[in-house]
Amino acid sequence: MRGLRQACKATPVRSRASLFDRWREFRNRLIADPRIQQMAIANPLTRHLARHKAGALFDLCAGFVYSQILSACVELKVCEALQNEALDHASLADRIGLPLEAARRLVDAGVALRLFEIRSNGSVALGELGAALNANPGVKAMVRHHRELYEDLRDPVALLRGQNDKARLNDYWAYATAENPSALTSNEVADYSDLMSASQQFIAEEVLAAYSLSRHKRLLDVGGGDGMFAMAAAQKHPHLEVTTFDLPAVAERAEARFEAAGLQSRAKAIGGDFIRDPLPGRPDIISLVRVLYDHGDEKVLSLLKAVRAALPGGGRLLIAEPMADAPGAGRVGDAYFGFYLLAMGSGRPRRPAQLSRLLQATGFSRSRVIATRMPLQTGLVLAEI
Repeated sequence: MRGLRQACKATPVRSRASLFDRWREFRNRLIADPRIQQMAIANPLTRHLARHKAGALFDLCAGFVYSQILSACVELKVCEALQNEALDHASLADRIGLPLEAARRLVDAGVALRLFEIRSNGSVALGELGAALNANPGVKAMVRHHRELYEDLRDPVALLRGQNDKARLNDYWAYATAENPSALTSNEVADYSDLMSASQQFIAEEVLAAYSLSRHKRLLDVGGGDGMFAMAAAQKHPHLEVTTFDLPAVAERAEARFEAAGLQSRAKAIGGDFIRDPLPGRPDIISLVRVLYDHGDEKVLSLLKAVRAALPGGGRLLIAEPMADAPGAGRVGDAYFGFYLLAMGSGRPRRPAQLSRLLQATGFSRSRVIATRMPLQTGLVLAEI
């Protein structure tokens, strides 16, 4: 019996992960074999799977073309033209300012991408994705903004090697690499502030639906832009005092938003640099909405230390941002935001476990993931002191 125990210790045991890796290697050898591919296509039992895999591979190749079709539809306001009525091709072409044959080509492409549908009488109507696009102005704003991203991705290898000296996103998100972000002017923060504001509403809805602020009295939204999230929190919880802390030029925009909403009695905006300046007020909860993934670990650790110092015992921190490897978010974290932030020149998407380690290193006792209804839009981590 003793000899058996020693033998078991001396003989390496293949883990389940190792066996799974061996299976994946075997699977890939089969997929790469042209004879197996032809057999899969010929066999009625495997033909559907073969077609699906071929389609997925082609979608990777054609993704840029699809995105440009979407961009054309947004630029020409095709979905807006079809918002209230279906139109025949000629009327739609006249409405969006295209020759008839060009409009037909765009409609055909949009039908294939489920942006439009052809009614029984031949007229063009919104499809399910077109209707969803009309309901999300933030998505349209992102589509327009992607012009800068596509310019930076023109040579992805140069981007990966750090040889892209004219990165447009680097200039667009001026705070990310500025030596003195607090000195940025209103004009320098206007474009990205408008974009963040356009997309922040549905982020705020997801966060506030997933975590109730009813138990809290004072919220400090760090890096809160022009105050969209803080305003949504204040409107949902009439007892809550909210403060937005962002660069001075951005805080001015938030102050104007609070005043326009009639919230100035319990909402304020303070200007400063959260990397260099102490956090203001006496909050019992702090939110970081789409902030940490903009920065490298060194700056994140510095910010989390400042957050820890600003919170009292029992205080909480909400981290809301796209997260890598998030269930239900598919390729958004590592693929989309991984390369977006690379072009931006700062930050990276993180997994909840990576955030947990950073939180522990800065004095938070525990953290947990809170499920959101739409993980594609945002993940959520709650940390406690």
